[in-house]
Amino acid sequence: MDFLGAVEERTCDGRLIVQCNVLPEIGDPVFDRKQNRIGTVGRVFGPVDGPYASVSTDRSTGTNVPKGTELFFKGRTQNGKGKRRNRRD
Repeated sequence: MDFLGAVEERTCDGRLIVQCNVLPEIGDPVFDRKQNRIGTVGRVFGPVDGPYASVSTDRSTGTNVPKGTELFFKGRTQNGKGKRRNRRD
């Protein structure tokens, strides 16, 4: 698991705003330090050198995450063949 960042804000609709150390993919699962699933990365925005991620929380575990909580994400691996599979030279 890779370190995503610490929770900076909570929006009015329950999403968590995290300043990222490593750029995650949209849809990557997000966990806390005890490997409890918090939610998924919904959106990545902000400047290139300091992006932010919006984390859509799961209703059961993500509703009571305080500010400053360190979050981690598990990157997905690509399944199947690459994009250049039908290319003919």
